[in-house]
Amino acid sequence: MIQGIDHIAIAVADLDAAVQMFESVLGMKVKHREDVAGFKVKIATLGTGGTDIELIQATSPDSPVAKFVAERGPGLHHVALAVPDIETALGMLREQGVQLIDQTPRPGKDGSRVAFIHPKATGRVLCELVENRRR
Repeated sequence: MIQGIDHIAIAVADLDAAVQMFESVLGMKVKHREDVAGFKVKIATLGTGGTDIELIQATSPDSPVAKFVAERGPGLHHVALAVPDIETALGMLREQGVQLIDQTPRPGKDGSRVAFIHPKATGRVLCELVENRRR
């Protein structure tokens, strides 16, 4: 069911400052930026030659990312797992009784479809399933 790690998401308070740090200190480059209105965040995706790093900043005080940063500070937010068919993956998880945040996929970045697994089901790690847009 899982094809690999799509990205590692890091919640930040200031997206531009975080991008500048990753670019100047680590030599990484932004390959995609987007406002994802459905999640009330803006993101910058940095390529690593493998698994991407996704920096996420809340665009609204009621965003879950804003709550995360307020309570815990900036840091690792979630691990995103690539799946070929998100509907099938969610069905398999439901059949196993896995606690989900999203029962159905939502629009994600760059035309993807995503759904989150509740951290109670994964050892307190927020996991996102990602079905990328077919190009």
